Amino acid sequence: MPATPGRPLAQALAEGPVVLDGGLSNQLADQGCDLSDALWSARLLADAPEQIEAAHSAYVRAGARVLITSSYQATYEGFAARGIGREEATALLRRSVALARAAARDRDDVWVAASVGPYGAMLADGSEYRGRYGLTVAELERFHRPRIETLAEAGPDVLALETVPDTDEAEALLRAVDGLGVPVWLSYTVTGETTRAGQPLEAAFRIAADSDAVIGVGVNCCDPADAAQAVETAAATVDRPVVVYPNSGEAWDERARDWRGGSAFDPARAVDWERAGARLIGGCCRVGPGQISALVSALAPRPGKFPGRSRGDREILGRCS
Repeated sequence: MPATPGRPLAQALAEGPVVLDGGLSNQLADQGCDLSDALWSARLLADAPEQIEAAHSAYVRAGARVLITSSYQATYEGFAARGIGREEATALLRRSVALARAAARDRDDVWVAASVGPYGAMLADGSEYRGRYGLTVAELERFHRPRIETLAEAGPDVLALETVPDTDEAEALLRAVDGLGVPVWLSYTVTGETTRAGQPLEAAFRIAADSDAVIGVGVNCCDPADAAQAVETAAATVDRPVVVYPNSGEAWDERARDWRGGSAFDPARAVDWERAGARLIGGCCRVGPGQISALVSALAPRPGKFPGRSRGDREILGRCS
């Protein structure tokens, strides 16, 4: 049985930066997988789980120390639409955690983060980047809770509440994880200095301030150009380590079903993100193992690199000791 980490992720974050993996879907595509399906990478949980494990393994070899599972778009409702019953769907959600754990290959310095994508990911119509689905916070909580409970029971080290487009969904997600006893990070997808739904980031980050489950707050799947300001805002708003894993900066052309523009993800920027308060740092869509390897090198320990810890780091470390 693959090993679990020897210490909590929160403790590692209090001691210095920890490198996340990159985009799972682009690595699967590079491996020759067809992702033209509403379930996206989650389809492979049933059809080709060995490909998912191989993708995770590629990031471990690149130096990533946190692997995000293939459950981003995996929901009971999405599986049901494909004729997959609840019992099998539960097994597939659990498998997402097991595959990431297996890819760690008996290492005790690699953590597994169970991905919890937004409601819009299940709709597969781009609304995950808009938010405001016409649902109440209570309705969103009821949607998220069953799969969150299943993922928590599968034994991840942390739940990644990621690509959250608005504050209503953030509130619903934090309600859904309350009392589960599993640490979480909360990361928004943003445009400029607001969530995709247009709320100021300061107010969005503050939602996590009173949750004991939250070990990190930040942004993901945003343009790299928006990352630095978001990190600064998160660090100034909430006493938690900051999470940042932007995408490549390329634009998705829905009509052509293809990516446009060049990559703007520069691993060297990670040093600036770290100085601004980031502790959990990686990449999202279209960021591959090569860029994660370069990011690891950029963040390599240097003499005098950590003269002290932030108030948020000390608070988190105290809760984990």
